[in-house]
Amino acid sequence: MKRHTLYSLLFVVGTLIMVAYVVTILCFTSKAGSERKCEGVEITVNDTSRLRFVTPREIARDIFPLIKGAKGKFLADIDIDKIERTLCGIDKIERAVVTVGTDNVVHIAVDPMEPLARVFDSHGSSYYINKDGKRISANARYFVDVPVVQGDFVDSVFGARELLPLLDYIQNDSLWNRMITMVKVDSPKDVILVPNIRGQVINFGEPDNFESKFARLKVMYTEVLPERGWNFYDTLSVKWRGQVVGTRRHKELPQQVVSDNIDEEEVDVGTMLAAEGVAPGRVALGEKANNEKLIPAAYKEKADTTKQKNQKQN
Repeated sequence: MKRHTLYSLLFVVGTLIMVAYVVTILCFTSKAGSERKCEGVEITVNDTSRLRFVTPREIARDIFPLIKGAKGKFLADIDIDKIERTLCGIDKIERAVVTVGTDNVVHIAVDPMEPLARVFDSHGSSYYINKDGKRISANARYFVDVPVVQGDFVDSVFGARELLPLLDYIQNDSLWNRMITMVKVDSPKDVILVPNIRGQVINFGEPDNFESKFARLKVMYTEVLPERGWNFYDTLSVKWRGQVVGTRRHKELPQQVVSDNIDEEEVDVGTMLAAEGVAPGRVALGEKANNEKLIPAAYKEKADTTKQKNQKQN
């Protein structure tokens, strides 16, 4: 019984000594820390995309009042938490971490937002959006070369966020990321892609079936247009399942306008391409389709030509 009491007493005494030691160390460290002076501020931007949308110089400008004259100040007088909160409140920044190293330098690490597109709405507003649809303010100090999106997104139920899957697909495909420079929304069922070929547009239809639609477009750009000529068509449409409809160019520099009803325009029947398994009598993707049944636009073209000939004869 006495031995048990002795062990308990030793345990209590040992615990008190340990607590006193820890408190002394903390007090000493706190005092030493309060006397440490800042040796400088180092800003690192973790921009893995290499877009350089945000630079260390711009970050320093945004938080200048908080780090002004930091070198030589006591570290205790520098509000590390406020610097971090300020950075996290900037819409161009996704994450920020501010720490003080053993070298007495304030280290600021920033992960910037990665813009996916720049939006211009019908009310004159302009902003960037990232992959999550978050808006990022646009100004002359920050610029990144991404596709432009244009449309009426303020009063419409079809917002710019609806295009995010399409924009993400374009960004992750090396071919279309190089070619597509603009996305224009005429209506939810008429999304227009503008390639870097002057005077040509692509009616993508609704923003869906990416694999099928871009596969058909790839055939046009790799097999058909190199033979026909890059300026042979002013409009390509993949809005209908399993087809590519090409509208011939009639002017040297046509106005880039796409009709809501492409059936009313002159259509090159020879370039209506069919996907596998769409309809009997169709051919494989990339081959010209032969169909005895007249296509409405082709029938209209033929009828107009016949009418003109009859007028000349009379």
